Amino acid sequence: MSGTSSPEAVKKLLENMQSDLRALSLECKKKFPPVKEAAESGIIKVKTIAARNTEILAALKENSSEVVQPFLMGCGTKEPKITQLCLAAIQRLMSHEVVSETAAGNIINMLWQLMENSLEELKLLQTVLVLLTTNTVVHDEALSKAIVLCFRLHFTKDNITNNTAAATVRQVVTVVFERMVAEDERHRDIIEQPILVQGNSNRRSVSTLKPCAKDAYMLFQDLCQLVNADAPYWLVGMTEMTRTFGLELLESVLNDFPQVFLQHQEFSFLLKERVCPLVIKLFSPNIKFRQGSSTSSSPAPVEKPYFPICMRLLRVVSVLIKQFYSLLVTECEIFLSLLVKFLDADKPQWLRAVAVESIHRFCVQPQLLRSFCQSYDMKQHSTKVFRDIVNALGSFIQSLFLVPPTGNPATSNQAGNNNLGGSVSAPANSGMVGIGGGVTLLPAFEYRGTWIPILTITVQGSAKATYLEMLDKVEPPTIPEGYAMSVAFHCLLDLVRGITSMIEGELGEVETECQTTTEEASSPTQSSEQQDLQSTSDQMDKEIVSRAVWEEMVNACWCGLLAALSLLLDASTDEAATENILKAELTMAALCGRLGLVTSRDAFITAICKGSLPPHYALTVLNTTTAATLSNKSYSVQGQSVMMISPSSESHQQVVAVGQPLAVQPQGTVMLTSKNIQCMRTLLNLAHCHGAVLGTSWQLVLATLQHLVWILGLKPSSGGALKPGRAVEGPSTVLTTAVMTDLPVISNILSRLFESSQYLDDVSLHHLINALCSLSLEAMDMAYGNNKEPSLFAVAKLLETGLVNMHRIEILWRPLTGHLLEKVCQHPNSRMREWGAEALTSLIKAGLTFNHDPPLSQNQRLQLLLLNPLKEMSNINHPDIRLKQLECVLQILQSQGDSLGPGWPLVLGVMGAIRNDQGESLIRTAFQCLQLVVTDFLPTMPCTCLQIVVDVAGSFGLHNQELNISLTSIGLLWNISDYFFQRGETIEKELNKEEAAQQKQAEEKGVVLNRPFHPAPPFDCLWLCLYAKLGELCVDPRPAVRKSAGQTLFSTIGAHGTLLQHSTWHTVIWKVLFHLLDRVRESSTTADKEKIESGGGNILIHHSRDTAEKQWAETWVLTLAGVARIFNTRRYLLQPLGDFSRAWDVLLDHIQSAALSKNNEVSLAALKSFQEILQIVSPVRDSDKPETPPVVNVPVPVLIGPISGMSRPFVRTDSIGERLGRYSSSEPPIVTDELEDLNLWWAAWNTWYRIGSESTKPPVTFDKLTFIPSQPFLTALIQIFPALYQHIKTGFNMDDLQKLGVILHSAISVPISSDASPFILPSYTEAVLTSLQEAVLTALDVLQKAICVGPENMQIMYPAIFDQLLAFVEFSCKPPQYGQLETKHIANAKYNQTLRVPLSLKYSCPSESTWKLAVSSLLKVLSIGLPVARQHASSGKFDSMWPELANTFEDFLFTKSIPPDNLSIQEFQRNENIDVEVVQLISNEILPYANFIPKEFVGQIMTMLNKGSIHSQSSSFTEAEIDIRLREEFSKMCFETLLQFSFSNKVTTPQEGYISRMALSVLLKRSQDVLHRYIEDERLSGKCPLPRQQVTEIIFVLKAVSTLIDSLKKTQPENVDGNTWAQVIALYPTLVECITCSSSEVCSALKEALVPFKDFMQPPASRVQNGES
Repeated sequence: MSGTSSPEAVKKLLENMQSDLRALSLECKKKFPPVKEAAESGIIKVKTIAARNTEILAALKENSSEVVQPFLMGCGTKEPKITQLCLAAIQRLMSHEVVSETAAGNIINMLWQLMENSLEELKLLQTVLVLLTTNTVVHDEALSKAIVLCFRLHFTKDNITNNTAAATVRQVVTVVFERMVAEDERHRDIIEQPILVQGNSNRRSVSTLKPCAKDAYMLFQDLCQLVNADAPYWLVGMTEMTRTFGLELLESVLNDFPQVFLQHQEFSFLLKERVCPLVIKLFSPNIKFRQGSSTSSSPAPVEKPYFPICMRLLRVVSVLIKQFYSLLVTECEIFLSLLVKFLDADKPQWLRAVAVESIHRFCVQPQLLRSFCQSYDMKQHSTKVFRDIVNALGSFIQSLFLVPPTGNPATSNQAGNNNLGGSVSAPANSGMVGIGGGVTLLPAFEYRGTWIPILTITVQGSAKATYLEMLDKVEPPTIPEGYAMSVAFHCLLDLVRGITSMIEGELGEVETECQTTTEEASSPTQSSEQQDLQSTSDQMDKEIVSRAVWEEMVNACWCGLLAALSLLLDASTDEAATENILKAELTMAALCGRLGLVTSRDAFITAICKGSLPPHYALTVLNTTTAATLSNKSYSVQGQSVMMISPSSESHQQVVAVGQPLAVQPQGTVMLTSKNIQCMRTLLNLAHCHGAVLGTSWQLVLATLQHLVWILGLKPSSGGALKPGRAVEGPSTVLTTAVMTDLPVISNILSRLFESSQYLDDVSLHHLINALCSLSLEAMDMAYGNNKEPSLFAVAKLLETGLVNMHRIEILWRPLTGHLLEKVCQHPNSRMREWGAEALTSLIKAGLTFNHDPPLSQNQRLQLLLLNPLKEMSNINHPDIRLKQLECVLQILQSQGDSLGPGWPLVLGVMGAIRNDQGESLIRTAFQCLQLVVTDFLPTMPCTCLQIVVDVAGSFGLHNQELNISLTSIGLLWNISDYFFQRGETIEKELNKEEAAQQKQAEEKGVVLNRPFHPAPPFDCLWLCLYAKLGELCVDPRPAVRKSAGQTLFSTIGAHGTLLQHSTWHTVIWKVLFHLLDRVRESSTTADKEKIESGGGNILIHHSRDTAEKQWAETWVLTLAGVARIFNTRRYLLQPLGDFSRAWDVLLDHIQSAALSKNNEVSLAALKSFQEILQIVSPVRDSDKPETPPVVNVPVPVLIGPISGMSRPFVRTDSIGERLGRYSSSEPPIVTDELEDLNLWWAAWNTWYRIGSESTKPPVTFDKLTFIPSQPFLTALIQIFPALYQHIKTGFNMDDLQKLGVILHSAISVPISSDASPFILPSYTEAVLTSLQEAVLTALDVLQKAICVGPENMQIMYPAIFDQLLAFVEFSCKPPQYGQLETKHIANAKYNQTLRVPLSLKYSCPSESTWKLAVSSLLKVLSIGLPVARQHASSGKFDSMWPELANTFEDFLFTKSIPPDNLSIQEFQRNENIDVEVVQLISNEILPYANFIPKEFVGQIMTMLNKGSIHSQSSSFTEAEIDIRLREEFSKMCFETLLQFSFSNKVTTPQEGYISRMALSVLLKRSQDVLHRYIEDERLSGKCPLPRQQVTEIIFVLKAVSTLIDSLKKTQPENVDGNTWAQVIALYPTLVECITCSSSEVCSALKEALVPFKDFMQPPASRVQNGES
């Protein structure tokens, strides 16, 4: 008040008052004298008060009635000017608070009169307001009168007055309640006992209230009365009232002064008893009304809802619920249920709109919603209000799509634009708004042809209503299309946001509290534990309660929310709207996840998943009719799609990608819209940010992502990240540029999603892994039985997850690798397998390189765990998997080889697991690994693994895929042996240590220590394993491997054998060497004798190696020589072993069986080995160096003087030196145990004898394959004797000599086999001895010399030796018999027989040269041999030869085989020349000597010549002979020979005459035939010349005739048969007929032929006479 009570203000007031009164008196001077007087006395009064009192204002207030009087009188004049002046003056007094209660009452009465006269209405209102606001003097009746005055002014005809009055009423009502609040403040400190009010004992029981409170109570009660259209109790004088105004006032009071009602029972009572029933009553028309229902159905007309009242009622209800919910729980339940009903489709549009706005007001208050939930939904018999609200919103939204919105029928303009989104409009142009020719797309929802625009109505999180604020509208407004939808949409969003932020906030608090309390509890504090426990349990209870509320809230709302959001998501065409919907679904899913509500969580996730995929996409994970069944469903990829709300297929979304669905049989393509991609991003976001609460829903999320990734054509790249790749088949994926730019982002998010798995807790991580595994199983099921590109999403992501979780790899290693190993890597689809293996090997490599804590070197268990899957891969038979496995091993070796430690057995096991049948590339890769190990890692691995290395290297030797690998692995074994040699000491120490440890363990367990070659020390066992492996390789089926292994075995034993303990040699001899010899002997004797064409590829095989038998022979030779050499060089080591003599016998047995084998090479080599072991050290050739053993040319280091410079000193060096010294002298070494030695030598003699007698014994039967020992073998055998004899001469007796004689005799009798000297037989004239004979003589010579100098008992052997020599002399004239086969030379008869075969075959021979060579050799042999045969003809030695020779000629000249078609003319002529040569031979060498030769033979020859000379085509000849017609030269030659032979008049014998006659008749007969045919042909052919050969033939015949006649004339007449002449003359007519012939050649020949006939021109008689004689 300081402003109005300061002296200056007071002074001013007094001046103003005086001037006001003066002004009043002036105005009223003429018309109203009483007023003028009152005013003047007022001036005096004021001056007096001012003069007398110090407290001027207080004094003024006391006297205010008098002071105010003049002004009141002035107002009474009803004169506008005066009234205004007075009212202004009164207001001034009021504002200075100098009006007492009575004065105030007087003023109000005066104002009432003015009001009733309708004067200065605005000034009146102003005055009342000033009066009531400046002080509290007006109350009770006066107050009610003032309020009624304002109300009455509100209902005047004047608009301005009405509005001002309304405002004044509102202000006045507020003032009344403000006074009450102020009063409460003043009395707040006094604590008063509240008097309990009895139920409704008395409505007006206000006695307990203070004055201001009482006024407020009365006022509020009357407002209720008025709205209810009842008479007021307190506001007397009201004439009219509107409900709308009443409701507005009620609302403002309730809204502005809630504490009044909450603090005072009286007011609470009013709320319950008056306000709520009133509201419910007023709502009734709205509840009963059904839009479109006919009125006649009900007897009484239904009152129509009235917008202004309804809207105001809803506002009141909003306030009631918001402010007084706790007081009016039951009433609110009714209100809320009503609200829900107002959303029904049959209510007017405007009603639904305002109802939605009201609901929106609650949706932005999560705490309120929480209260609803606690009060109704969680109570047993209560309506589930919260759930109903959410469901109502859902069905409201659904109804907007299903029922086209028809506006309030009152507004007809609605019908026009109502069609905008109705089902009538074509969907093509829906939502398009033309703006200046361009078309822009409005944000909207569209579903099944219904198009609803989205309006921007409010800022998120605030419920700013539009229609609830339309207080001035009387008619229901036109609701723009889409408004209700937009509000409902925002309700949902705000509801979700509110609930989630509230619950998550509280959850966060609870979690932090829990943490702090657990921390406090864990830290030792001084406070009593009791107290701690108490607080903890309180907290637990509190949390349990809260959690129950949260769960109930979510459970109540999720179904409705999901249904609505899914529908909206489906219908949304606006990116922002879609984003909001998805965000809501995502936050709900995350919230459900956090609260552990699996069903609802899965349902929301399912909705997002469905949104990501094309409509009706067949993915059964999501195909559940209701989300509720989600919890118990089986996952599979095939199946039909059932949507919760079936989506509209024709949504206007931009298609951004077309791809293939991921299905077993993909039908066509599917399209992804931008919305699908948006959903996908939400899904990724969900998984990324809320992975920890997804649990089992990972299945859903990942399955969907897998399908999307597939449709978009993202393919996995290294490390499992997905990169855009082209689809492999089908109509390839089509992507728009929009999505192309998105793809890298999506693939990036995808990778980040799995990277973030490192922040998940272990349980969530397991959920993720399980989901990926089951997804992978599905993909595998789909990939069965077709070679379609499989979906690799799951495998790739398993890999990615594994890689980012390396720091805790142990917890997920087994499920992860187990799935990859057992399922993916064994899948028949190669792409699938390949990725499985890729993933597995990448994980193993990453695991080994990862920087673990503690490091792997200190954590053997983890290292073995990581390597184990690598080993397990060996159980898979697919070669591609194994290749990956081996490549992985190779990389591990290259990067981690030094630190594998205990992992070595596993790694080596992988290499060793490669089997023979697994293909070359696999074996090659595995072998590469092994080579790396042997070259680089032997020193770093534990010595216990060395034996495994030997085994693995050996197993590669045995692989028969690739020869080079086998050979190289033998090389590796040699390198390994070198390594053993160099690092002998360290290896031995380590192995002994290990052995001791194992021995101890074995003893503790009570089992026997079991390892190969056990009694030998471990280091020797290592060597023995190596030897045993090489021994196995020595009997490999491939000759090259055997050879290489044999050489290596003997070299290693030779080079490093001295490292072995002495006792170990026993094992070497019996278990390694003799075992090997047995196996080689067995294989050699059973080897196949079939010829091998080639050695694989283009390698040609030498004839000495072209059967398996010959190849095994080489091995046998090598092995035997090697063993013999070891016996020789290591004898000083072997002899002290107990069973040397037994070993010697076994060795001799092997030598014997080899020597008696039917193979020259083996038998000869066996003898060489025999020589070697007998000589022990061969006689030294050069002064310095002993002879290297035969066959094997690997130097034997032990023979080269004493050994020095080795890593471990040898115990036995001295003895070696001594012995070597002895051996180098020429005398045989002196052996300690003479007796034993003699036994050895006699064993050797017996063996020699057995070999000799067996090998030279003549075979029983002979056939082509009979084996005859070769000369070199026999020579070598005999050559052994002198050396052997030196050792046994002391005991050599007569029996032995006889044995020797037999052998020498047999040896000489063995024929020299054809391969030694083909067809070259030594003539006995030359005194040349074969080497064998020489050796035999040497042997006898040695004996003879020995006998000469020998003692008496040896002298008796002389005669025996002499006999032997005599026998040999006899052989030089008469070769000895060898069984049934004569060893004499092959006679000519045999020779001809041999050649006959190819000659008769001629053209049928396998090769042409065969018969040509045969002919030429026959010609050569005959030219030399025939003279010999002629000389000895009488002796009969050659009788059998002639028929053979004749047959040979016959078969050759007239072969039955047909010449090949492709023979050229030149070839043919060449062949003919050969035939001609044969005929010449006959004419030169045989016929001239016919008298020495058997007659039959000559006859055969003549017949042949005839046959050859018949050069005709007579049809009587066989087909084979027709070919002969071509051989003109040959025919001519035969003919000439015949002629020459017929009429050679040199020698005449009866024989010869016979032959001539025979020949002539044939010849003449033939000439006749030829001429006849020629004439015929000539006549027929007319002008055409005849074939050349026929012309030649005729000419030849004509010439022959003339020759014949000449010859006949020369021969003595008695030699010529009369018949012959007749035949000759008979030719004449025929010749004459030929004269007509056209050919000049024929003519000239004819002339020559006709001339000789002149000799026959004689008188007939003599001719006849001649003929008779």
